[in-house]
Amino acid sequence: MKAILTEQQVALSIKRLAYEIYENHLNLDNTVIIGIQPRGIYLSDRIVEELKTIIGDKKIQYGKLDITFYRDDVRKSLHVANATDIPFSIENKHVVIIDDVLWTGRTIRSALDALLDFGRASTVELCVLIDRRFSRELPIHADYVGAAIDTFSSQKVIVRWKQKGDKDEVVLM
Repeated sequence: MKAILTEQQVALSIKRLAYEIYENHLNLDNTVIIGIQPRGIYLSDRIVEELKTIIGDKKIQYGKLDITFYRDDVRKSLHVANATDIPFSIENKHVVIIDDVLWTGRTIRSALDALLDFGRASTVELCVLIDRRFSRELPIHADYVGAAIDTFSSQKVIVRWKQKGDKDEVVLM
């Protein structure tokens, strides 16, 4: 097991990602944040909290998206569905999708398919804590990246969160 990001580095990465999103969407009026269930929610919750400290009392449109039934492997293995909570239209909005790890790109493809049920976005950007860079199966890239790492397909990247009773850290196994 090898540490990729320590607790302090995770905190700094989240703060930096929030500032990068804010820098590109200064007033956040026409921007929505969408966390991907289940693991992307831990990161998106933290980024939204950081954005709130940056912009104050201004309302942030924040939703949570379950992609279970949009996955291309839904019939091959058992997946537990989570709740989707997007109480707004994304029609003509700037959407920032947030997930913990970008690897093959299949999760993001599923998220893009699922988002179409909520309207046609003006733009869609991707924010991830870890970009595994290699082994991409689809031409998908992240616009906001906490850390980019090179891994073998046989290795696992595990993101641990305080919200789940662990300490914040990213490890390579």
